[in-house]
Order: sequence, then C-alpha cells, then structure tokens
Amino acid sequence: MKSHSLTIAAIFASTLAQAEPGISRTGTENDVGAPGGAPTSELPKSASGMALGALKLSFLSAEFVEQTPALRHLARSGAQLFDAGSAHGLRAVVARQREEFMILQVTPDGEAIVAGAQTDLSADLLLAIAGREDSRVTELGSSHGMRGLFVRNGRQFQVFYATPDGERVIPGVMWDASGKNITREQVAPLPGVAPTVTIGGEKETGAVIGAGRTTSVSALEAARSATFGTIGSEAAPRIYVFIDPLCGYSVRALQQLQPFIAAGRALVAIIPVSVLDYEDEGRSTKSALAMLSKPADQMASAWSHGDLNGPASYEAEELLRRNMAVAEAIGLRGTPTVIWRKQDRSEGRVDGLPEDWNAVIASIGSESHAAR
Repeated sequence: MKSHSLTIAAIFASTLAQAEPGISRTGTENDVGAPGGAPTSELPKSASGMALGALKLSFLSAEFVEQTPALRHLARSGAQLFDAGSAHGLRAVVARQREEFMILQVTPDGEAIVAGAQTDLSADLLLAIAGREDSRVTELGSSHGMRGLFVRNGRQFQVFYATPDGERVIPGVMWDASGKNITREQVAPLPGVAPTVTIGGEKETGAVIGAGRTTSVSALEAARSATFGTIGSEAAPRIYVFIDPLCGYSVRALQQLQPFIAAGRALVAIIPVSVLDYEDEGRSTKSALAMLSKPADQMASAWSHGDLNGPASYEAEELLRRNMAVAEAIGLRGTPTVIWRKQDRSEGRVDGLPEDWNAVIASIGSESHAAR
C-alpha cells in the first residue's frame, strides 16, 4: 500500500508537506537504484552528526545496510544511502532519490529511523526553554532507545527525540522497519492533536483513524454523505478520494487521475480530512478548513494550486468534523483512500495509492453516475 509508510518518498512527503502543497510539488519513488559504486573518501564529522568539509559522501556499506532493518527497508525501496557520520550515540544517514534528499538518524537498535537532523539543543535545554514544569511538554516515553518529547508552542506543536546521551534533540518523525509510523501512535492519545469528532454519542480522535476496528458501514454510502469537491465531467462515473491536503501521496493521486478526468472517464470527488497534524504542526487542519471553505467546484482546483491561505468559513469546522466522522466510520487507515461502485454493484476500495489506476477506472460501473 502506497500511503504514509517507511519509503523515502513517504518521508519526503511528510516533511515537504509543511510547505504549501501544489500538484507539482511531489517526490518520486522506487526509481533510484540500490546503493552501489566505489566508496568515496572519509569525511570529517561535525558535533551534530553530519559529515562536513568535502564534496562527496560515502555510500554506506552493503553489510551495514543489510544488518540494519530500517535501512534495509529503505534500500530495497530504491533509495541511495550515504554515511553522514556518528554523534551522540546515533548514526546519521543521507537518503537520496533523484534530486531529493533526506537526513535520517538510525535508532540505537537499528529497527527505526528518525527523519531529521540533530539540533544544538540538549534535552534539558529544550525543557528549560519550553517550561519543564508546564503543560507545554509531554513525555512520550522511550521507543527504540530514544526518548520522545511532545512540545506545544501556543497552538503549534512538535515532536522531538533525544539522543541516547540527552545532549541533542531531533525534531522529526520516527518510523520503524516495517513502515509503521511510531510518532503517530505516540501522539494519538494526546488531546488536541487531531480534530475530535462524535460518532454515535462517543468521542473519537482523528489521529487514531481505524485503529484495529471493524465496521459494517457501507464505505460508499458514508463517502456520499461527506462534504467534497468535484473535478471532472458530471456525466462521468464518480469515484471518491479521501485526502489530507498535505499528504504527498494524496497530491500524487490527483496528479495521476488527471488524464482520466480530462478524457471524461472519471468524476473525482475529493473529501478533505486531517490526519497529519502531528507531523505538520496543525497545517493539515488549517488546509482542510481552507478547502472546505471553497465552493465544491473550486475545492480541488484550490488545493492543486496551493490556494489554501484564506480564512476558514464559519461552517468549515463543522464540515471537517463530519468528514472526520465519516473517516472513522469506514475505518480509514491513511490517505489517499479511494472508494467507488464496481460494475457488479459491489464496492471497490483501495487504501493508499492504487498500483493500477487503469484497472480501477475500468472497473467502475457505467451506471455509477446515475446512482451517486
């Protein structure tokens, strides 16, 4: 499933999502060969764990990559991995795909990585700055040998991971070798991290969408009840796509659907939700609210052009709550999620980016437009 998981494209997407999203602003994936070639010269190492003072980085040895589960996963996804030195108990790695790169810190057990660079702040200094005794800091416990700190700054928040010696902190997101987003699990129970919605009288949290639950709710009927914007011909069969405005894979889904939209083969209903606030300091909610403030025929266009800077409408917050409730009801596991009516009248669903859009579009029932 191609959604937010441990591939270099996903890590790029979750980091680059902090900028305003445009449809052209996405990375590539699985298009760079595995590490290879002759190693370059050794590089001097800085106190922050990054190698400095030379023009080239050394490839990580194949043996080290193979012995490090998190790196092995990345290498097999097509990333090139370079040694960026060691500091404060962590190995720094640079992952590259074509013109993009990412700085990663390998956890002491090798089973996870933190996407981010070491800062010059110690854990104690960060706590002193934020207010050690204040509710602005929440301890997330230790995962893969690294202490997590959730820090609020007004309405914004950021997760930091302390190096094993506590002398540096890393603002970033932790992923384990299986592709699980550890940070998401750590922050899910915290109040205010994601919009709170109500389903059947019980409060649920958007950050734990579909966590281990089953449901008999028709995903198609639920999607129809959401607030969405459409793009394409009204005469074309409709498919529904749940998106987080700052999810790189969601952006890519709309890119890949453009030829089918232009050919009149699909009317795409874009359903904005907010599931990445813990990564992007609340920008997902802000962008989703901006989308839901637009007329239905302008929502997708505004998103694709990054035109999400205006104030939210009075109704937008309630519309987002309803969309989050729909997402909960269908057990949404990530974005994008695609839902449609098949030719045999059954429901089609893909959680993540479909491997074959042609197959998806071809399977849509020709009468789908008559039974929205």
